[in-house]
Amino acid sequence: MSDATTSDAAGPGAGLTDDERRAAAFAALTDGHKLSPAQARELQNLIASLSDLAREGTSVGDLKIAQVALAEMTQAFHVFAPYRHQRKITMFGSARTLPDDPVYLLARDLASRMAEADWMTVTGAGPGIMAAGLEGAGRDHAFGVNIRLPHEEGANPFIAQDPKLVEMRYFFTRKLMLIKESHGYAILPGGFGTQDESFELLTLLQTGKAEPAPVVMMETPGGTYWQGWQRFVEDEAIAAGWISRDDLALFKVVTTVDEATEELLGFYRNYHSCRWVGDLLVLRVQVSPSKAELADLNRRFADIMTRGPIRTASAFPPERSSNDHPELPRLALRFDKWHFARLRMLIDAVNECTGA
Repeated sequence: MSDATTSDAAGPGAGLTDDERRAAAFAALTDGHKLSPAQARELQNLIASLSDLAREGTSVGDLKIAQVALAEMTQAFHVFAPYRHQRKITMFGSARTLPDDPVYLLARDLASRMAEADWMTVTGAGPGIMAAGLEGAGRDHAFGVNIRLPHEEGANPFIAQDPKLVEMRYFFTRKLMLIKESHGYAILPGGFGTQDESFELLTLLQTGKAEPAPVVMMETPGGTYWQGWQRFVEDEAIAAGWISRDDLALFKVVTTVDEATEELLGFYRNYHSCRWVGDLLVLRVQVSPSKAELADLNRRFADIMTRGPIRTASAFPPERSSNDHPELPRLALRFDKWHFARLRMLIDAVNECTGA
């Protein structure tokens, strides 16, 4: 049935077109709340999706999946919203790591060091590496996104009963929030879950589905976990041509807290954030490159631009209208939307620029 047709069903909406019924539902749900045009548009799209679920006779099981996923995301958005301005690191690793394990201590100490830099630590809220990260961060700098499992008692004591704890039923909504809300990632040795999270994160970065961010693969000095993993990636995936050697730029294997913090904090030394404005990728920076530095960037990264050079810019109208860091200088380029590992290399180069 098209949007312009009239419903034949009896009930409160009888005699109204689909558009009229959706408009009435939107008015009832928003109840006079002030919304931006973009917010209104997305909420109207949500109502349209609910309408589709209703008219297609969706099964109860499928409706429960959709309802629970939306409810979990709604709760998580609410919990994270007051802290969106603060940088966060998400930490992945085994739930089976014991508190006296050197890897546990490494994770704890990294979270503590990041808290000193006023970063918050986000983990899955269970035992092992998740507990290590939240112990090191301290409650003021800790977030937990817990998965309800039958063999686990609940959140670890470092985040239990904290308002910054989110409980979830589904792994996919949990992973969404663990990745979406953070500005950097530390991955420590672990099992299937850790590998799943590692490869999904790298896939999102490789394909541009996640914003550029630093990733450190941490192990203790002399450890073989990530060294062996990287050998597998190089010998099997890169050698076969399934990924590019450039993709190794998406992460760094480290063995000390100093190495990890240098990689995580250094990523934001000059680079601040990015967004698309039309067909332009806009990099917000603290300091604009000098003419010589800009010429060097254009020489080294011409291969990832569809046309034109990288150029300096001020805030574009959509950024000004949304107050999206209009005070920062910009670099604008027509990125090919394909070579995201090379984009990461460009950001590393931008971080070396001093403007002198």
